[in-house]
Amino acid sequence: MKILACNSNRPLAEAVAAALHLKLATASVRRFADLEIFVEVHENVRGEDVFVIQSTSYPANDHMMELLITCDALRRASARRITAVIPYFGYARQDRKAGPRTPISAKLVANLITQAGANRVLTLDLHAGQIQGFFDIPVDNLAAEPMFARDIRSHFNGRDIMIVSPDVGGVVRARAIATRLNCDLAIIDKRRERAGVSEVMNVIGDVRGKDCILVDDIVDSGGTLCNAAVALMGNGAKSASAYITHGVLSGNAAERIAASPIECMTITDSILPTEAVLQSRNLRVFSIAPVLAEAMQRISDESSVSSLFD
Repeated sequence: MKILACNSNRPLAEAVAAALHLKLATASVRRFADLEIFVEVHENVRGEDVFVIQSTSYPANDHMMELLITCDALRRASARRITAVIPYFGYARQDRKAGPRTPISAKLVANLITQAGANRVLTLDLHAGQIQGFFDIPVDNLAAEPMFARDIRSHFNGRDIMIVSPDVGGVVRARAIATRLNCDLAIIDKRRERAGVSEVMNVIGDVRGKDCILVDDIVDSGGTLCNAAVALMGNGAKSASAYITHGVLSGNAAERIAASPIECMTITDSILPTEAVLQSRNLRVFSIAPVLAEAMQRISDESSVSSLFD
């Protein structure tokens, strides 16, 4: 078993390797003068079970090409099996035709990863579960709900909590956590006038006097969650917090969240946190390295991954 890290989130890769008591494989992922990507693996991987850790986060296209070229290099070096470990799967929000003459980019990315030589994919909280079906190779889609449920129990012990889905599409995810915590569920009903702009319309459920916890898979601009927190507080909630798997946090999202009524937003390190995130008063980073390490060990041992979440 060998672990190879590309450039998107090296601290996470190092934490995963440390959890498995391994060293990262020596490799170079660098740019030519015209910014073409060049990958060179500096140790023998023939017949090895190789895991490539790379989130396809910003800059998404550069990080995607790094992953594809690394998989190709390993395939041509006769690695026995190549597992693409993609903690944050970019382009996942383009999982269907949203209008006429538009692409299904998530399917295209799945084809590219497969053709580059990956034999298996390990990822975390895909934006849409059906993306697993876009691949013709096995996909292990880890869930953040068990980790979040344990963390909520320890941080909100003794408080009257309510799990809140920030939109109708996230109800299944929010309900899974509410079921684990044996607490009530509320839903934010919103109308989106155009991409990137959301307007909160109504809160479905009685949140008065509750410590509300918003749960979602991705926070990008932060507008939806900030509007949801305002709506919850306006409906009598005692506090508003959030647990989000992937902290994309583009633009001035960290500042927007810092200025919002959100008491604390917990995100994972599936995407390398920026300095603005680390310095924010109400953003907290939760490491997924132990879960990724355990899943990778089970894949290498050919044992059950799904039992991680029983």
